[in-house]
Amino acid sequence: MDVCSRLVLARCCAALWFCWSSCAWSQIDLPFSSGRPATLLAPQPVQPSPLQQAQEHESRGQWADALAIYQQALKQNPNDTALLHKRTLARIQCDLSRRCNDLGLIAQIEQGDPRKALSLYSEILQKIDTYHVETPDWHALSRYGLISLQAALANPSFRQRFLPQASEQQIQRAWEQLHVALRDTTVRGRNDSVWVAERTAQIMHDQLGLKSAAVFHEFVAGTTAGLDLYSSYLTRDQYQDTMSQIDGNFVGLGVELKLQNDSLDIVNVIDLGPAGQGGIRRGDKIIAVDGNSVAQVGAERCADLLRGLEGSFVSVRVQRPDGQQHQLSLQRRRVEIPSFDRAGIVDAARGVAYLRLVNFQKTTGQDLDAALWQLHRQGMRHLIIDVRGNPGGLLTAAVDVANRFIDRGVIVSTKGRNPLEDFTHQAQAEGTWRVPLVVLIDENSASASEIFAAAIADHGRGMIVGQQSYGKGSVQGIFPLNGNTGGLRLTTALFYSPRGVAISQRGVIPDVAVQQTAKPAVSETNELSTSHSDDVVLQTAIGLLRRQAEASTLYQATIAGQK
Repeated sequence: MDVCSRLVLARCCAALWFCWSSCAWSQIDLPFSSGRPATLLAPQPVQPSPLQQAQEHESRGQWADALAIYQQALKQNPNDTALLHKRTLARIQCDLSRRCNDLGLIAQIEQGDPRKALSLYSEILQKIDTYHVETPDWHALSRYGLISLQAALANPSFRQRFLPQASEQQIQRAWEQLHVALRDTTVRGRNDSVWVAERTAQIMHDQLGLKSAAVFHEFVAGTTAGLDLYSSYLTRDQYQDTMSQIDGNFVGLGVELKLQNDSLDIVNVIDLGPAGQGGIRRGDKIIAVDGNSVAQVGAERCADLLRGLEGSFVSVRVQRPDGQQHQLSLQRRRVEIPSFDRAGIVDAARGVAYLRLVNFQKTTGQDLDAALWQLHRQGMRHLIIDVRGNPGGLLTAAVDVANRFIDRGVIVSTKGRNPLEDFTHQAQAEGTWRVPLVVLIDENSASASEIFAAAIADHGRGMIVGQQSYGKGSVQGIFPLNGNTGGLRLTTALFYSPRGVAISQRGVIPDVAVQQTAKPAVSETNELSTSHSDDVVLQTAIGLLRRQAEASTLYQATIAGQK
């Protein structure tokens, strides 16, 4: 599974942090103030640059927005080391906010054995050493582990939870002592990284009484964030959720959320899930969970409160688009995740069918077969597959989908540092559909969606319509960790299109570029609308297939006349 996450810490009163030099630790200023960061008053440009916007987001603590800007900037400058560093620092802050609201992880740290936490860190380093797509820079990874801890010590939620009695002066003295202990340290391998984490944990415990498990988990978070955008540690709950999504089912409410400052916005609803059957629709907002206001306790905390045991109930306050509010009690249960949320005939006269693919999971291949045969019985002669907004999923599922339309040749190849990650997936002729095809993509089509679209494009099997895709050209493996401590999502390989083109940072370029100027209206349910006038991308695809059908009819008539 893919999953995609989002430091420049503000400068104020004197404190210390570690900045990595070529061979040792050095000191510069960094705050541990729990208050809002100071900002320099300066004239603002009428149209600030993206990086200026990112800095503005950072000054307000809007790390996810800053992360998104850095990621977008890296598409144009993928080798800019300064941008890569800023992106990593912003991601560390984003992940820290989530960790401080993850009740399961907090309990794991508070109740955990420090030796097991250190063993967890050592195991993760071993897997990075063996499987990560790039040779690890242990010096830099240890640095990011320290930066993650430093960000945690500056975070009010972390300090309230783990250091309620510590003063700014105590934290500063502990950091100064750590600087002295590590200033001549060079990290050349993973054993050195383990030593740095152990030494840090010892000093923080001796000086502040900070639990060693909390230190080791910050090293885990910083180290994995320092690898790339997509590698990360998965807590026990996150690992279970990830595996459930891969299998196509999970325990929950059956909603896709977008986290806002004061609400959980409903982006999508599984009709047969608890939320769908309970009356929640796309466009609604959850503003409170079990009496906890999203605006007061935070979106991450409320999103976490939606989770729970199968059969248990959760109370949510929902605000409709018209402003009306409703209190609902929903029972958490196992939800089957559909591979498609809309399918049907959009032009009966010419047999133009439409499928919106929202997931690449274990069941997608067989789900696609069922959907295609159903559309065939309804008169399908042309097909549009929509992967706009589809963030990806299983590589094997992308191969299965492409295999339904490509009868021979390479679908995708992967290459990693470990030779076991090098593989070429070939098409199989059996079960191939030969209907004229159009694939819709946008800037949020990623990973498995790009594998499918690139295969269709490179083989000339269909037309690609929409906007340039996201450009996530890497493969992640999900590794379980010993002792039921969670899992590791680790980038193990890059993937390449049938023509050998790397997708990473580049994406798939559409044959017909169409900019969606306004968000298409959607029905309250996921049913296919009969009118698509507001969806200019879909209208363009329908027009292309209509002209193709008319040209084919004219050609057939001409041939018949010649006979």
